[in-house]
This record gives sequence, structure tokens and C-alpha cells, in this order.
Amino acid sequence: MQLKAPEKHGFDAGRLNRVDAFVKERYLDSGRLPHAQILISRDNEIIHFSSQGAAREGSDRPIDEGSMFRIASMTKPVTSVAFMMLVEEGRVAVDTPVHEVLPQFKDVGVYQSGGAGAPFATRPLDEPMRMLDLLRHTAGLTYGFQYRSNIDAAYRACTSNAGPVENWYGEADINAFIADLARLPLEFAPGAAWNYSVATDVLGAVIERVSGMTLDRFFEEKIFTPLKMHDTGFMVPAQKADRLTDCYVWGGPAAGRVMYDRGESSMWLQKPRLLSGGGGLVSTALDYHRFCLMLANGGELGGVRLLGRKTVDLMTMNHLPGRSDLSTLSQSLFSETQNGGVGFGLGFAVTQDVARTMIPGSAGEFYWGGMFSTSFFIDPVEKLHLVFMTQLSPSLLYPIRRELKTLIYSALT
Repeated sequence: MQLKAPEKHGFDAGRLNRVDAFVKERYLDSGRLPHAQILISRDNEIIHFSSQGAAREGSDRPIDEGSMFRIASMTKPVTSVAFMMLVEEGRVAVDTPVHEVLPQFKDVGVYQSGGAGAPFATRPLDEPMRMLDLLRHTAGLTYGFQYRSNIDAAYRACTSNAGPVENWYGEADINAFIADLARLPLEFAPGAAWNYSVATDVLGAVIERVSGMTLDRFFEEKIFTPLKMHDTGFMVPAQKADRLTDCYVWGGPAAGRVMYDRGESSMWLQKPRLLSGGGGLVSTALDYHRFCLMLANGGELGGVRLLGRKTVDLMTMNHLPGRSDLSTLSQSLFSETQNGGVGFGLGFAVTQDVARTMIPGSAGEFYWGGMFSTSFFIDPVEKLHLVFMTQLSPSLLYPIRRELKTLIYSALT
């Protein structure tokens, strides 16, 4: 990989070098993070790429440009792009009711009472759940790990498939997942609020039904192969197994970070029965960089067009009802974004009011992250994007995403 001189692309090299020094001192030397990889691109050129820390526990081998990371909810923008490709083909629309593709949702109701052992009471929907609601997380769905309502408790409870709704490595396939989900009430009427949820997994099921292809095949044939993202997928093949990094979770102040998934014996070394369009992918910084380039270029990369320019424009507008923001509409206790000044598009958070975010940036930038603290942002105004990789959950334990963004923008001249 050949890096371009940052000075030729509007950066102060000395200030840019502070990024790696900060991450090393604050997060790696302290043991807060196991490793960190930072890719910064401007004007379609990589002007900074750094890798620090060991790939696996007990080994001195450092992470490098071939290292593979679980990107979790950074899968969601990929799924959203796949859906919009089908929209461009006229096979489905953003305002299509979900039940027209997934009839299990036709009679779903909105929660009124019950749970914790009592039967649920619901009321019917005034308006149907639409694909728009899946794309922008206003569908009334949730995540079981939020621990905030009787509905997410029901997600965690045993289902007809003898496991929680979100058990990606259980016995349930996508059809069983949809059937279990549609038996539970919605937390709110579609469009009434914003809640981080399994909505993008439902969108993955829509893609399978509309396209007639499994989600992994659609991604591989329609997105990854055309973009030359050869190290991205729902599993790591045996010949690449040694490139998968270890993954950790926070065990509390006494334990610190503890092992969640060892690279050498990872769950991601086998194909899951349930392909999670909301969080199942493994990728590399260089692969995800190519995905970002495609979006930054209005849907095209290297002569291959996945989406039309106006479709990307549509995806990166704020689609929250009344052009509201997440601080007003969010009911989520867990998200991949701070809420102030932030709207939501068709698959991404979108900055609306830079002042309210309280960090440098541009109106119209779009971004997301994953539960293992990976993240990306794309700034169309500055023709700039970042891909950050590490492996520690939960993602909001440390403010590193905001710190990185501040450091990067402070280096612009």
C-alpha cells in the first residue's frame, strides 16, 4: 500500500502524527484497547494508515493491513446499500409496507400492556411498518440487550427455537427469526420514535425474499466482488483464519477487558445459520475503505457503479419524521452515535447541526460504528473519511470515536 503525502491533501503532518501517539498513550499503553488501526483518506487517497498492538493474546505478532475484524453494526450500511440496489431495479420501494414482502408482519400490534409472565395486550397499527422504518430504525423493533422494556425482555426469553431472538449462532434460520419476531408486539407505532434495533436484520430478510438470493450470496456477487472487497464476509475461510484478531468485552473495573472470542477458535470461522444483515460481517480496514470510497463517489468505484448518485444523496439525507433529531426521538439506551444534532438517513447517522455535536465536522457527514468499537465516517464536504478498527465491546465505553474525529479535523489546514 502506497500512502500519499498528507501535506498535498490539506493536512499538517505533524498534527496528524498526534493521532497515533494519542491512541498509544491513552488506550494501548493503558491496556484499555488491545489494538488499534486507523485509516484516513482524503481526495480518494489514503494519506494515513497505522496499526498498533498485538493481533492475539500471548503473541507478539502485531495487527497489520491484512488483519480481519468483526465489524458488527458496520454491516448495517452494507445491507442498506443492498436494499437500495433493489429499489433502483424497481423490485421494491422505500415506502413499501414490510408485510407485502414479509406477510408475518401483517397483523403485528403495538404494545399496550403485559410482559414479565403476563400476556401481551396490543393495539392495531394506524399505518403499516414500511421499509423506510427498517432503514431508519423507526419500525418499533428493539434489541434484547438494551434491558429497558418488557419487549426486549421477550426478545431475550426462549422462543420456539429454544434461544433468544438474536441468537445468530443458534438453530434458527432467517425464516424462524422473522416468525419469532412477528409474534411479539412493537414497542411503538412505526414512525413514532427511534429505537436501535434488529430492523436491519429484517431488511436482510427482505433482500433475500425480493432477490431470491441468500444474503451472503447477494453481498458477494453484487457488492464485495465488484468492489474488490475480497476479505469481507459472514465467516473467515480456513486459509485466512490466522488473520482474524482476538475480540474482547469489558469485564468491569476489577477485571478490565476479558476475552470474548479468540481468533484461533472464533465463532466467525464457521458459517452462521442466521445471516445477520445487522451485524454479522468480518472485514478489513482496506476493504471497508473501498466501501466508503464507493459511497463518497456517489455510488461508483473503479468504473463499477452500485448505486446512482441521487440514490446516495437520498440515503444520506435526514429521514426522521418532521426532520427531527435523535435527541428528540430516540428511546434507545444503546446506539452507535451521540444524539445531539444528529439525524438518521437510510442506513446511516447524518450530522445536521455541527454545533450541537460539540466536535468539529461538516453538515451532511454520515457515519456509523459497531459494538466492538469499530467506526467510520464520511465527510463529503471535506472529501474525507476515516475507518477505525479495534475489538472491544461495548462501543461507548470510551470516547475514542469523538477524540479521533477531533484530532483528525484539528490537523486540516
